[in-house]
Amino acid sequence: VGASFFVPKLVARDIGIHKELVYMSNPLTELNGLGQSVWFDSISRRLIVSGELCSLIENDDVRGLTSNPAIFEKAISGSSAYTPALRAMARTGKDAKEIYEAIAIEDIQWVADLLKPVYDATCGRDGYVSLEVSPHLAFDTSGTVREARRLANQVDRANLMIKVPGTAAGVPAIEQLIGQGINVNVTLLFAVDNYIQAAEAYFRGLEALAAKGLDLDSVSSVASFFISRIDSMVDDMLEEKASAGESSARDLMGKVAVANAKVAYVAYKELCQSDRWLKLAQRGGRTQRLLWGSTSTKNSDYSDVLYVEQLIGPDTVNTMPEATLKAFRDHGVAKSTIETDPEDAKSTMAQLDDIGISIAEVTDKLQLDGLKLFEEPFNRLLGEIQSQREATPKRT
Repeated sequence: VGASFFVPKLVARDIGIHKELVYMSNPLTELNGLGQSVWFDSISRRLIVSGELCSLIENDDVRGLTSNPAIFEKAISGSSAYTPALRAMARTGKDAKEIYEAIAIEDIQWVADLLKPVYDATCGRDGYVSLEVSPHLAFDTSGTVREARRLANQVDRANLMIKVPGTAAGVPAIEQLIGQGINVNVTLLFAVDNYIQAAEAYFRGLEALAAKGLDLDSVSSVASFFISRIDSMVDDMLEEKASAGESSARDLMGKVAVANAKVAYVAYKELCQSDRWLKLAQRGGRTQRLLWGSTSTKNSDYSDVLYVEQLIGPDTVNTMPEATLKAFRDHGVAKSTIETDPEDAKSTMAQLDDIGISIAEVTDKLQLDGLKLFEEPFNRLLGEIQSQREATPKRT
């Protein structure tokens, strides 16, 4: 759906005895007209029950929501809103993981229901909420498939996406899940080659559906390509190179993450023009959009909307954390940028290689680090739930 789903708000402003209707400018609501959907990278019960999520959907044209173990750890450990439910389940003898899943699934179901009108209005293009499989399964293909299927059945919402990391074990799981009609958000993608592997797994999954004679428009996927963490790591390496006398190193600082994403977008377009994809599209297959993740700016010397403004364009999603969404609403500029200077992006990546920094080594390390960044808060969360569980008297 090309046109914006929500209409910009009209505000009546008194001017003397007359009233003037003024359109409130909101750059967030302009992104859909440029082909990009805004998703929100956060979840909490407060967000749901306060009406804030409804406001984001109505006023900011937010069309989806993503979660991860770190987000749930912050939400559940940092709020008393979950305490009554947690204690009630503890009294029934549920273990920590069962309690976590029950709480997470309830939040996910509420969000899915709030986003269902968006899902319906966009014919299943947007309106999704994502729930991640346990980070303990990142290297277990069959375990990932089993848990993804179980979670999808328990949530029981058409607009759920199961998040699966794009690891060597995750890629075949993606293929199997798509082939079973389960929506997948492929997460923790940093390398262009890894993204292509995930896209080809999506193709194979759709081909498996087609072989069964099933409709391909019943399943969707996004490929979450992470941005800012690349600059955080590469900038440190560039600073070391500059200190060692590499004069051109500082010229690349703050540019590699966007360049890497633009190269991925070129690969996406090439995949969408392939004969293999065109056959799937004729059967109703939906493109697996690139979703820009990790779009908060980590370096205070850079614009706080850098990773939004530089990556706007057709058939993409940007999932923004709260601070980034508010910053772009306040002073972001909505204009198409993802297709500008693709050759410059390739040149940036070539220069990086020329000065001795391997983007492959960077992205491999970032994926492993990303798995730890999800596993550690997940373990902390289970520990916190276990502590509260043990402090709750059991029913007699």
